[in-house]
Amino acid sequence: MYLKIILSLLLCGIALSKADSYLGYKVYDIDAKNDFEKEVIFRLSGNDDYDFFDLPKIIGKPARVMVQPKDQMEFETTLNKFGIDYNVINEDIGQTLEIERLQNNFLRAALGRSSRISFSNFQRFGAINAYLDELAKAYPNRVSVKTIGKSYENRDMKAITITDGDLSHKKKAILVDGGIHAREWIAPAATIYIIHQLVENFEKNSNLLKEYDWIILPVVNPDGYEYTHTNSRMWRKTRRPIDGKCFGTDGNRNFDYHWGEVGASAVSCADTFKGPTAFSEPETRALRDLMLTLKGRAKMYLTLHSYGSYLLYPWGWTSELPETWRDIDEVAQAGASAIKKATGSQYTVGSSTNVLYAAAGGSDDYAYAEAKIPIAITMELPAGGSGFDPSPDQIQPYVEETWIGIKAMAEKVIEKY
Repeated sequence: MYLKIILSLLLCGIALSKADSYLGYKVYDIDAKNDFEKEVIFRLSGNDDYDFFDLPKIIGKPARVMVQPKDQMEFETTLNKFGIDYNVINEDIGQTLEIERLQNNFLRAALGRSSRISFSNFQRFGAINAYLDELAKAYPNRVSVKTIGKSYENRDMKAITITDGDLSHKKKAILVDGGIHAREWIAPAATIYIIHQLVENFEKNSNLLKEYDWIILPVVNPDGYEYTHTNSRMWRKTRRPIDGKCFGTDGNRNFDYHWGEVGASAVSCADTFKGPTAFSEPETRALRDLMLTLKGRAKMYLTLHSYGSYLLYPWGWTSELPETWRDIDEVAQAGASAIKKATGSQYTVGSSTNVLYAAAGGSDDYAYAEAKIPIAITMELPAGGSGFDPSPDQIQPYVEETWIGIKAMAEKVIEKY
């Protein structure tokens, strides 16, 4: 019913929001048939005017890219020149995003404060922080909330610690975060669902808390996340000004481990801008400090992203593998197997560079190498809509499926460590 109302409003001429609308932007799937075509696509990805959503190395898995109207003819001409197959999967993502924005806002208004948290719509940052505080008040023996830092725009970065209430000994820890890339809305939704399961469904999941505490930072990039709700849905970076015309740094290129060596841009307006220095952003410094306080305790670091259905591990800066890669792979494979058994969904498992592309300065590499967390995994959740834009009715099934994989990985970590 609500979708019919939204479509009626659009057909009656209701103007698009004043935010960046992406009107006329197309989304393409590009199918490389061989290594040469893969190399052509990889070279195209170096053009900052093309926004590559997914760039897998695996033959048979399409790359996906968003192209603005002024570049579409040249882009298609290049693909045709090399005989590379492509398919336009969205002729106008701007219109799609506007429908989804209205749908999400309609659901948020309709639900109001009828429940503590909802997985029927995407939550704003203030509502996420409020949920954490409500849980700390409702379950003071098992839940605590701490502000670990401030974003550039002075938002509180709150991390929740979840225990089983047994404080007789210092436990090992699992650290989870989401939302380092602003437009990946499903990642914070999944972190909230983890929190919901561990706290409000405690009886069913108490085995995960017997010997481990969970520390969860739902949104690493709160300024960017809010900006995607108010101004530009496909914004990726933080929001700190860099120079006179460019804003933001890619938080997942800003960690000080092989920083800037490969897969990160030195161009300040680029989506993958590495930052003027390593840890230039208050948000990445806050996450770094949280990791280091858990050094020796934390046995798994899990960072949630979208999209692509991947379970990735170090290294991001080289195709070589860390010495203990088999341990990490065993944990990741446990998650992939659990998801496939439960839903049939297929996750691809492997090191970031070998499965996707090289990208130095990532949080998982830093967690493994510098914070000495033995299991460090990036989980790329499934695509929704054109990639980063699952519809509200996809949230619940996506976060439920994600939890199945995370629970299986946590159980494997508990077994191993």
